[in-house]
Amino acid sequence: MKYNFSGIITQFSIGEGSFEIKPFGSGHINDTYRVKSPVNGRDYLLQKINDYVFKDVNGLMNNMLYVTNHLKQKIYKAGGDPDKEVLTLIPCNNGLYYCRDEHGGYWRMTTFLHNTKSYDLVTAGNQAYQGGVAFGRFQYLLCDMGAEMLVDTIPNFLNIEFRLWELSQAIENNAADRLSTVSAELDFLLSRADSMKDILQWGRAGILPLRITHNDTKFNNILLDEQDNIQCVIDLDTVMPGYVAYDFGDAIRSIISTAAEDEVNLEAIQLNIHLFEEFTKGYLSQTISFLSEQELKSLIKGVLLLPYMQAVRFLTDYLNGDTYYKTQFAGHNLQRTLAQMQLLKMLELNKEKLTTIIEREWFGSYNSRAASKQPVAFHGVQTQRL
Repeated sequence: MKYNFSGIITQFSIGEGSFEIKPFGSGHINDTYRVKSPVNGRDYLLQKINDYVFKDVNGLMNNMLYVTNHLKQKIYKAGGDPDKEVLTLIPCNNGLYYCRDEHGGYWRMTTFLHNTKSYDLVTAGNQAYQGGVAFGRFQYLLCDMGAEMLVDTIPNFLNIEFRLWELSQAIENNAADRLSTVSAELDFLLSRADSMKDILQWGRAGILPLRITHNDTKFNNILLDEQDNIQCVIDLDTVMPGYVAYDFGDAIRSIISTAAEDEVNLEAIQLNIHLFEEFTKGYLSQTISFLSEQELKSLIKGVLLLPYMQAVRFLTDYLNGDTYYKTQFAGHNLQRTLAQMQLLKMLELNKEKLTTIIEREWFGSYNSRAASKQPVAFHGVQTQRL
């Protein structure tokens, strides 16, 4: 579809003129464009919000506004530069932070952050450490903001009970007539279903506090500066109430495997323990001041849960006939399922080792903080290893 960019852009408070507009990035959900303004010499990112995925656009944008304002205030008080370290939403002429085009589509705009970069893959220890600092710092800065202020932008997004219910429906319907071919995979996943509900049940029991979490902690959702130090956490669409173990587990899922998410050679799927250690070190350096002991214990459960949940979702889509995820070949979702199952097997085999690393880095961060008699640095930011 061709968009009337002129009509869209004039709804935002950035002046008038002839704007240069080009597609930007490789996101799978929202359409993104870089806008260069001849009026003020500034660049912006214009995004079409996918209202099929995010049905409550007003709630989504209120979430973003609450969170970015809170982050900016905290970073400013800490002596940082909130305009560089936090996304800045551009208001529309009507006072809202989103507008609609002539077809009813929803659009938003943010300032463009120059001299930054992101990586799809983590290949070095320092990158993993910076990722841990970034997402740990993000949680720290928001730990004093009530989760009740935010809406669920995607209800039940990381609710494993809901994902298992979806799988049960896919089994019952057998829409693509594939059920007879996946009995081993179903046995593997269903045998672990009860243990994978621990985080959710601990939360319901009040053992784990509900916090504001990012919920999509892939490494490419971090912008780094030219020296590869963290600058800004981006892609805030899924920021909503959750448990810290979800963010930790999803980040680890994206960095610890030595192979791709859909790797055909399952033996190639091993664990990069060094990257796990570095991410954990960075993450706990920022969260030591507010995480409870039970939240610490939940981190390893998040590490196991996220690849399990992804396997459940891939297998569900396979049984449904590949209606949700884009596939590149027949059986692609099944191959993704097998790869995530293999990753989970490796994590289970190394659970004790990974738990020991978490505990060691926890006490290391605690002792460093106690020795300095200061809160762990979250900005400025001290991103060097403790």
